[in-house]
Formats: sequence, C-alpha cells, structure tokens
Amino acid sequence: MTVLVVTGTGTEVGKTVATAAVARAALAAGRSVAVLKPAQTGVGAGERGDADEVVRLAGPVTAVELARYPEPLAPATAARRAGLAPVRPQEIADAAQKLATEHDLVLVEGAGGLLVRFDDDDGGGGGGGGGGGTLADAALLLDAPVLVVASAGLGTLNTTALTAEALRARSLRPLGVLVGSWPRRPDLAARCNLTDLPSVAGAPLLGAVPEGAGALDGPAFRAGAAGWLAPALGGTWDAASASLT
Repeated sequence: MTVLVVTGTGTEVGKTVATAAVARAALAAGRSVAVLKPAQTGVGAGERGDADEVVRLAGPVTAVELARYPEPLAPATAARRAGLAPVRPQEIADAAQKLATEHDLVLVEGAGGLLVRFDDDDGGGGGGGGGGGTLADAALLLDAPVLVVASAGLGTLNTTALTAEALRARSLRPLGVLVGSWPRRPDLAARCNLTDLPSVAGAPLLGAVPEGAGALDGPAFRAGAAGWLAPALGGTWDAASASLT
C-alpha cells in the first residue's frame, strides 16, 4: 500500500487527527510519508491548514496542499464563490502518484465526506450519478484503498454504512474504519458501536483515536499514536479492551 485515501463519514469526525496518527505510525516504522490535502477550505493565506497540523502532530512528513479557499464550504462551492480554479480528481491523482515515487506512503486527506464535490464538472460523480468530481473519483483513478474515519456515538452506524455502500458501488476498497474521537467516558451506544461498526462497514475496525488527541503537543501525540491504531495500521490497539473503557 503506497497511497491511502482518508475520508470521513462527515465533517468534524477527527479525520485530520486520524491522518496524523497513521502518518506517525508509519514514520515510527521507518517509512517516509507524504500527506496530500487536495483542497483546504475555511483558512486564509498564511494560516495553518490541515496538512500543517499533521506535521505538527506526526513529525517530519511532506505536506502538500493543492488549493486553498477562504470560506468554510464544500471545495466546489468555496472555489466558485472565491472565483478561483477548482481542484479536479485527475489533479489529485497526478499529485499523489508523483509523491508516491518519492515516499513509502502517501495519505490523501479529503474534505468532509466521500462524495463532497471538488468541482462542478458534469463528468464527475464516480459513476454514481450527479455532477462534480469527488474524492471517490480520485481514489478510483489511483486504485487506492480508502480508510473511513467515523464518529463514535449514536448515528455513526448509518453514516458509516452509507459511506461503505458508496465505496463498493464505485468498486473501491474500504480498508477499514477508524474512530476519529473516542470519548473519555463512552456511553452505551459508543461501546456497542465498536462491535457493530465492522459489520455495517463490511471492513475491520482499525482503531480509536482518543478525544482531545489533537490538542496534545507533538511529543505526547507521537508517544501515544501507536496505541490508538490496530496492527494493520502499525499500532497495538485492541478493540476488545477498548470496548470496556
């Protein structure tokens, strides 16, 4: 696996922090890592974006951002309103493939969910109907597996199932599910979801990043990252023990 696409089941599910954890585990294993953020929205010139945050948390990864739009909207909408060129799936795939020639692992972090549009072109949509290119289109061009970052609590089973269904409808491979923010005091729904998420996704549960991990300083984050990820992502996390806490 040289290129891994990281998507969320929606916004604010912990995708950037999860990406940083995966990057850190790969670095700790001696792999060179690049993080590609195709479109950063809601951040002005000179401000720190998601790729910068991955570097702060994970350590020395190559961070690449293809486009930046000031308003916190879907990339296609933000580009249109700003009068700026959108990013298209082929550009994302080309950038990821170039990075893959120079790095052992390339993490492509999407914006929001799998089918959020990057552009308004009629030719997009990943074969699932509707115009506009999406992260799914880029993943298909790359023939890359997709890591799904999901929330922990009530409602996550539906959004995770929908994301997995959309992936398979496009002949894409869900590598697994990673909980992006595991609560300090998980309720009954969160604990049960650790059992049910693999079933609805049809893919393994690959870890749980603790709530507040993104607020840690770099050294503390790097020290903890392996314990939040399953062995398939280079960590030591175990779902059975996590469900009890």
